[in-house]
Amino acid sequence: MKIHHTINSYPKEPSAITIGTFDGVHLGHQKIIKRLLNIAEDKGLQSAILTFFPHPRMVLQSAVEIKLLNTIDERKEILSSLGLDHLIIKKFTKDFSKLPADQYVKDILVDKLNAKYIIIGYDHRFGKNRRADINDLVEFGKLYDFKVEEISVKDVEDVAVSSTKIRTALNIGDIKTANSFLGYDYFLTGTIIRGKQIGKQIGFPTANIDIKETYKLIPKNGSYIVKSYIDNTPFFGMMNIGTNPTVDGTKQSIEVHFFNLNQDLYNKKLKIEILDRLRDERKFESLESLQTQLKIDKEYALNFIDLI
Repeated sequence: MKIHHTINSYPKEPSAITIGTFDGVHLGHQKIIKRLLNIAEDKGLQSAILTFFPHPRMVLQSAVEIKLLNTIDERKEILSSLGLDHLIIKKFTKDFSKLPADQYVKDILVDKLNAKYIIIGYDHRFGKNRRADINDLVEFGKLYDFKVEEISVKDVEDVAVSSTKIRTALNIGDIKTANSFLGYDYFLTGTIIRGKQIGKQIGFPTANIDIKETYKLIPKNGSYIVKSYIDNTPFFGMMNIGTNPTVDGTKQSIEVHFFNLNQDLYNKKLKIEILDRLRDERKFESLESLQTQLKIDKEYALNFIDLI
């Protein structure tokens, strides 16, 4: 998959295209993308997704905190695994939001992306003040010789419901439900930084994960079973998200204790896949009590991993 960070870098090859933010690239999105790939292959077109970053709501509703399922780099990674030819990432700005619908279609979809087939939801809105809809796009298609295929009401609703359910599930720590809608294990991507070394004192050294993208949705505080590939080797472990109340912590941290790993991870960038939830975070009477609970958690996690 070729990634284009500007509209102008697309080679103007005839394309079958779909448009959207595709946050999460979950099963509903994947169904649409599969349809796009089939159409592109059948008609001899390049398959392409036009997506936007920052998320339009980040720009137009900047006072509202928006949490996304994927960082833009994570979205690229997932989409690149699906067999697409092109991902075009358009920088979303307030000026772009004011572009009239006819100019958007002519200058971008037709002249720049050479769209010959567009797959879009029945409720898709575009152009200045989002005044244009799919009916307008069909009329533009007649003018500029491209076909528009409408994503059904059910499929669009499945996408919307899935996105909502995934966010809701993660916010309550229901990782199983989130993963079932995603079609893959929800993951976090960050750099290992030095922590307070408290875990090391009780026999459970941890790697502290720093996630620079503040808009990334972090699941509910608690302990989770996780997996990560380190130098192409899979390692399992336990991750704690929370404030470490046992040692009177106040700031949220993300720490992973990997099983059977003894190497320096500082400054490594890791992808942490979340497999299951262990328990809520709580304050223990002492570090010894915490250590006892961690041993119980580890035994449960190892039994879980044996069943995978």
